[in-house]
Amino acid sequence: MSFFAILFALMLEQARPLPRDNPAYEGLKAWAVSVRRGFDDGPAGEPWLTWAIALLIPVAFASGVYLLLLHWIGWPVALLWNVAVLYLTVGFRQFSHHFTSIRDALAEDDDAAARRAFAYWRQMEPQSFTRTELLRHVLAYGIVQAHRHVFGVFFWFTALMLLGLGPAGAVLYRTAEYLSRQWSRHTIAGQAPVSVPLQQATRKAWAWIDWLPARLTAIGVAMVGSFEEAIVGWRQHASVAPQDNDGIIVAATAGALHVRLSGPGLTPRADMDFGTPEPLQDSAYTEGQPPEFQHLHSMVGLVWRLVAVWLLLLAVLTVGRLLG
Repeated sequence: MSFFAILFALMLEQARPLPRDNPAYEGLKAWAVSVRRGFDDGPAGEPWLTWAIALLIPVAFASGVYLLLLHWIGWPVALLWNVAVLYLTVGFRQFSHHFTSIRDALAEDDDAAARRAFAYWRQMEPQSFTRTELLRHVLAYGIVQAHRHVFGVFFWFTALMLLGLGPAGAVLYRTAEYLSRQWSRHTIAGQAPVSVPLQQATRKAWAWIDWLPARLTAIGVAMVGSFEEAIVGWRQHASVAPQDNDGIIVAATAGALHVRLSGPGLTPRADMDFGTPEPLQDSAYTEGQPPEFQHLHSMVGLVWRLVAVWLLLLAVLTVGRLLG
């Protein structure tokens, strides 16, 4: 069922992509605000309880509906529920649309429009990047967004689906990713400051949840790209920052594409996060040649090859379960 759910969700999302401010996103945002308002009491609060309530109730809802549909109606309706949840959580076009806009602007030599498009994607003020610097950041940010919107969701959906919990994994990963962006910062526009204990708990929890998916994505990137160079890049970065999930993905991608990348995941600032709209820096680089326009096409091909590998693995797993 995992294979068909992911396949149908990807097809639906390609045909009718969700906008950034969709009802599901707004609902999750309102839920997170209400939970933090009720449980985040500063140093005297319970940060792990606050985080667990915000995360586990949506997860339990998604799994509970799946189990009810499966046992009371039948697997076809449960499959439709899985497709619907994946459609709301995968978001392939939510990042590829921005990537394409930047690529089209650069193809027309309109670097200013490309910088504005990247700033809009990052939800930050435009930066005075050179063309090469912009390409570095677009490639680095793009592969991390591909991981967070696609491959991380695939992993957790499949893992908890094998445990009989339906689409709980997709909701778990997407909710944890959202909380990591919203609660790992002290200030949020229009809201009360996030307490330091909750910031720390949120960052730590996200690092745990994304630890294995990030490394599987890095392995997948190596498999569909230049394997040896990707592994070398991964090892070099891991020797400096072994817990930097984003940086490991970027470093592996840089090796797979033979390109020199930079980005928040590769800078010395440990508090920098790809989901946090703060000024970007070029203080750390991977090895490789300077990025060029054609590397954008190369990364698109790399992402689609990795999607194909995931679908192939899920198809084999599905056939194995049917025959077993």
